[in-house]
Amino acid sequence: QVRLVESGGGLVQAGGSLSLSCVASVRTFTIYDMAWFRQAPGKEREFVAYISRTGDFTLFADSVRGRIGISRDYLKTLYLEMNSLNAEDTATYYCAADDRAVRTTYRVATEYDYWGQGTQVTVSS
Repeated sequence: QVRLVESGGGLVQAGGSLSLSCVASVRTFTIYDMAWFRQAPGKEREFVAYISRTGDFTLFADSVRGRIGISRDYLKTLYLEMNSLNAEDTATYYCAADDRAVRTTYRVATEYDYWGQGTQVTVSS
């Protein structure tokens, strides 16, 4: 069973920074591709960033590219570093994991079988 627990959300002023973490309770972390998604009230869940199971391939949504970094470590933790935050970044942020052998897309939520409960990020203007 895969359990993902996010933390690090909170209230931050526009222009500020925030770091999110996601701890995975899994036997072997390196078999999972990982991603961050976010969902604002009244909106669909949207892709934010992806990192491959080996950590050597990353993708970012156009809306966050240049402001956000994604990384993972061998302690089974996924990270999201966010800078220059603005009000449009306000959302609940979810980490997602999947271990399928062949991946055709990275930005679609249905490609990920495992999800955390989310952590709220609020950016005040």
